[in-house]
Amino acid sequence: MNAVEIEEAVSDLVQQPFDAAEFPFQFITAFGAKKATVDRLRATKNGTNQSDVGGVLQRNNIHIGIAPAGQVGATLAALRASPKTTSAKAKFILATDGETVEAEDLVGGDVIACAYTDLPRHFATFLPLAGISTVKEIKNNPIDVKATGRLNKLYVELLKDNPDWATEERRHELNQFMARLIFCFFAEDTGIFRENQFTATITQMSHAGHGSCDEQWGNTHEVLTALFRAMDTPVTHEGNLDDRYRRAAGIRPYADVFPYVNGGLFTGATESPRFSRTARAYLLRAGELDWKEINPDIFGSMIQAVADDGERGELGMHYTSVPNILKVLNPLFLDGLREQLEAAGDSRQKLRNLRRRLANIRVFDPACGSGNFLVIAYKEMRAIEAVIVERLGGEANLKLDERRSVIPLSNFYGIEIKGFAAEIARLALLIAEFQADCLYLSQQEARAMVLPLHKTGQITVGNALRRDWLEVCPPVRVTAGAEHDLGGPTGRLALEANGLGEGAGTETYICGNPPYVGSTWQTAIQKADLEAIFGSRTDLWKSLDYVAGWFMKAADFGTRTTAASAFVSTNSICQGQQVPILWPLIFATGRSIAFAHTSFKWANLASHNAGVTVVIVGLADERKGATLFATDGNGIVTTKAADHINAYLVDGPDVVVGKSPWPISDLAPMDFGSKPVDGGHLLLDSAEVASLNLTPDEQARFIRRLYGSFEFINGVIRHAIWISDADEKDARLIPTLAARFAKVSEMRAESSKSRTRDGARWPYRFDERRQSGREQLIVVPAISSENRDYLPCGVLPSGIIINNKCYALYDAPMWNMALVASRMHWVWIATVCMRMRTDFSYSNTLGWNTFPVPKLTGQDKADLTRTAENILLAREAHFPATIADLYDPESMPDDLRRAHDENDEVLERIYIGRRFRNDTERLEKLFDLYTKMTASQPKPKKGKKAA
Repeated sequence: MNAVEIEEAVSDLVQQPFDAAEFPFQFITAFGAKKATVDRLRATKNGTNQSDVGGVLQRNNIHIGIAPAGQVGATLAALRASPKTTSAKAKFILATDGETVEAEDLVGGDVIACAYTDLPRHFATFLPLAGISTVKEIKNNPIDVKATGRLNKLYVELLKDNPDWATEERRHELNQFMARLIFCFFAEDTGIFRENQFTATITQMSHAGHGSCDEQWGNTHEVLTALFRAMDTPVTHEGNLDDRYRRAAGIRPYADVFPYVNGGLFTGATESPRFSRTARAYLLRAGELDWKEINPDIFGSMIQAVADDGERGELGMHYTSVPNILKVLNPLFLDGLREQLEAAGDSRQKLRNLRRRLANIRVFDPACGSGNFLVIAYKEMRAIEAVIVERLGGEANLKLDERRSVIPLSNFYGIEIKGFAAEIARLALLIAEFQADCLYLSQQEARAMVLPLHKTGQITVGNALRRDWLEVCPPVRVTAGAEHDLGGPTGRLALEANGLGEGAGTETYICGNPPYVGSTWQTAIQKADLEAIFGSRTDLWKSLDYVAGWFMKAADFGTRTTAASAFVSTNSICQGQQVPILWPLIFATGRSIAFAHTSFKWANLASHNAGVTVVIVGLADERKGATLFATDGNGIVTTKAADHINAYLVDGPDVVVGKSPWPISDLAPMDFGSKPVDGGHLLLDSAEVASLNLTPDEQARFIRRLYGSFEFINGVIRHAIWISDADEKDARLIPTLAARFAKVSEMRAESSKSRTRDGARWPYRFDERRQSGREQLIVVPAISSENRDYLPCGVLPSGIIINNKCYALYDAPMWNMALVASRMHWVWIATVCMRMRTDFSYSNTLGWNTFPVPKLTGQDKADLTRTAENILLAREAHFPATIADLYDPESMPDDLRRAHDENDEVLERIYIGRRFRNDTERLEKLFDLYTKMTASQPKPKKGKKAA
């Protein structure tokens, strides 16, 4: 379920008669609990309900108690004190008597006390029950979710009633129609129109359809068309009230009372879609909401999915929190504005200079969606301007013209590929401006200025990687003196009156959260987009993430006009093979990394997206000094001044870590496991082993336990047929084995690769064997989750076979495992190796062979051997727990964590004589050591190379 569906389900629940016995099950069902889950909770025998206070306890989620009348507080206290609440790791407790509700978020600390019927206002607090992360803006203002849900129902119904409007040719008209509705709902609740004027007019002047044929549609579409035409028709001539235009247009009397809006929003308002009885009901229900509470940066992002058939299932899921957006905007330019404000003090000249600067700032989001970044930038700039106005004398001493904002919406630019999102971005900026005027001027003055609508954000619909950004956001030379539109002066402060906007000193800031899309998952069109940007620069562009195109175009933009930029990106562009492809091209334009936020979770409301790991990278002209930000596991951000930030987002010189065929440190060589290339015929589960009908001696001789990454991490039992050349003849005498060899031979013989076809001659064994089967192995999975604090690794005894989904150190000293298991190595491979979505893709040549380790003494190796053995002993104490169980960051056993801490302590003291403070410091030391080691490293004699 998505957030909108959950809000509707909770609203429906409280409208039904309260059923004390059923409420707990109804409540968790509203948050997406499956029928099987509810049935198990209901079951009196072998059920999962563990409540010890007569309620319903869903493990890892919520403990619900039904209270006697007037005893809700006492029941909540009993739930809080319940040992089962603690042992079952309940996130929430909730008590109700059908009249009032009290609840507590045991993780976040939020407390709810409200009437039972008001429970839907607090639904967002409980979204974690559905696996959906949430933010305080949604918790505090559920109107955005409710409005999104009602508009979505209306939109779907209109598509059903008007199939011709669903075509590519007319979808834009429907999207624009929806944007007009949103404005009208907002206008009638904020004083732009008279209170309830729009909804009341539709209620009174339209009627629902009935019967069939044309009568089924009623006249709602005609009424809306008349209203929108009125809003597109001026009521003045040469600055004076004059009804000539409305008379000429034949505006109906009930529509003539509406003001002239225009501003592009109602231009060409000639037709509306037909409304069935159901659609009309949805329209009126949407009008019942209190739209003045709409938050444009939330609502715009949520409503974006309404018009997208592919995204509608995630309705209301795409909101990005303000704090995350400010991680981009603050260091890009807002912090600089605030510092200048602080330095200005009460100096009127400095304050005016800063205000002049605000008027000349342009913000450009070339992947703007519904305008989140632009809206937040505008609101933050208005807040700074409000302080300036207050220090200059405020409302008491300044004329209205001096208090009005000098920040024009026309200074906010965007590119968005989806037409409806672009419409919503323009509308969101208008709403943000009106709300800011209400806040910083007054409601009366805001209403007086808002109509007719003036020019809003300059949002271009198109493919940002194909558009010329200099055409969308051109270099400024001279700006027009005052803004005008078809309705005459807008009432905004004329810029030339204060000597603003002359072109000199214009600042452009490019920002946003472009689509990431790794190289494997790009469409043909996206590949072509990247080729158009990179094809003439590098032959390796196919390995780049899609987001790389935005970074390159921003760097190119900066060579033509003064601009700084910052984007959110998956951290993969600053890791592994993408670094040497992308960043030399960006640095060649003269850009450098002015600031960066190292890896952190960028979460939205989507239940399927627990949060992709991202970085923020800010580019500017080459400069000395930069700033590094880092977010720890508790969400605390630290700031560090850096001399120079390299492409790995480390304070250090520019360096590219390339593959090495041998370890640069004194480490054991690492190689792949053996590759079967067998069509699955040499690999077996336990049932398949039994089906071979081997004797115990034959099974011991020809069958081995097999591990790949998945089997090692999850404890899955698999086997392999493992035949030495000396045993081939005996194995072929066994019919069940011979049958499998025949299938392997057939599969390899049909391969298009000559190397594989050669392998048909030895179908009894793995095609690529890298072990005899007699070695002790220190094994490292090739693919593992980044969510663990340490890289999974371990020791496997002689006789075990690993496939090519694992790496291994064969018969290596145990102290090597201490290095693999360390936080130092985790940080290194997280930076220099590739990623597969959110998983590490380990590489021996890129991760192990390049790992810089100081010269180890005999005592160092003995100490590391001991700490590695302690890690293994701590794991053994929890047998049969798997690696996945043991290294779950939420439930890692304390003794195992202590063993790893000791291992890190020993190793890190070898590096610097103490523990590192954080991962940033670890990386800086590793890169410094890598630079020194590779600069002075002699080329070793040829020996066994790692694959």
